[in-house]
Amino acid sequence: MASSIERHPDTGPHTEREPAPAETPGLVLVVDDDPTVSEVVAGYLERAGYRVERAADGPAALRAAQEHRPDLVVLDLMLPGMDGLEVCRRLRAHRDGTPPVPVVMLTARGDEDDRILGLEVGADDYVTKPFSPRELVLRVRSVLRRAASTTTPNTGPVLAAAGIAMDPAARRVTKNGAELGLTLREFDLLAYFLGHQGQVCDRERLMREVWGWDFGDLSTVTVHVRRLRGKIEDDPANPTLIKTVWGAGYRFETGPDTARDAAGAAGASGASGVSGAVGVRTEDGHA
Repeated sequence: MASSIERHPDTGPHTEREPAPAETPGLVLVVDDDPTVSEVVAGYLERAGYRVERAADGPAALRAAQEHRPDLVVLDLMLPGMDGLEVCRRLRAHRDGTPPVPVVMLTARGDEDDRILGLEVGADDYVTKPFSPRELVLRVRSVLRRAASTTTPNTGPVLAAAGIAMDPAARRVTKNGAELGLTLREFDLLAYFLGHQGQVCDRERLMREVWGWDFGDLSTVTVHVRRLRGKIEDDPANPTLIKTVWGAGYRFETGPDTARDAAGAAGASGASGVSGAVGVRTEDGHA
């Protein structure tokens, strides 16, 4: 077996079938130029109940994505013809008004800069080589579950603070009336901060509550916080909203003007009846 896949005693041909996911199985596109890796990953995903298509290079991946419209792409970073970063950029472009396809990127263990770049161009998660195929299946399942939740009607309250207003039902965020383009993870991360203002949230807690993972590389959280700051802060280099609490985590600040800012933000986004530090409007319009 290729060295990029960790050996396990149960990886032989008589491996017991993985439990099928509770949700409707989706279509996963596996993109890797190593046929052994591609075959093993596809086999594990199929045993877990997913349908699988495969591609061996960047251009082929884009063609397959266009033809098959996968629910998720497992994408190797190092590809012939077009690297994984460029493939990810193109895959993350909106498809005829539909949400961008989720991407789980495969990277070499030592390429930390490349992993960060992968997250910055929109990958939802990454798995480092050598990797456990079982772990990859769990990551795929987690990302698909999170993506599916964005298509489920959400009747939660409008959240607003510091000029920012979030409408979970519409998956829409504005700042001072201007709409922000947030990725799936950035939206969920901001929603969590808005719902837990003034609380210190460590990276383990954010990974568990926002990503739904009990394990993983915590730099994923760090990168997404940085990207979110770049979209909501007036000066991302000197953030005033998402504060770093050294040695503890992050805190979404609420200041004395938050309630006034929240009401203004909600008004700009078409919300009404916002009050309090968090600025919550219930479905019946009462705070």
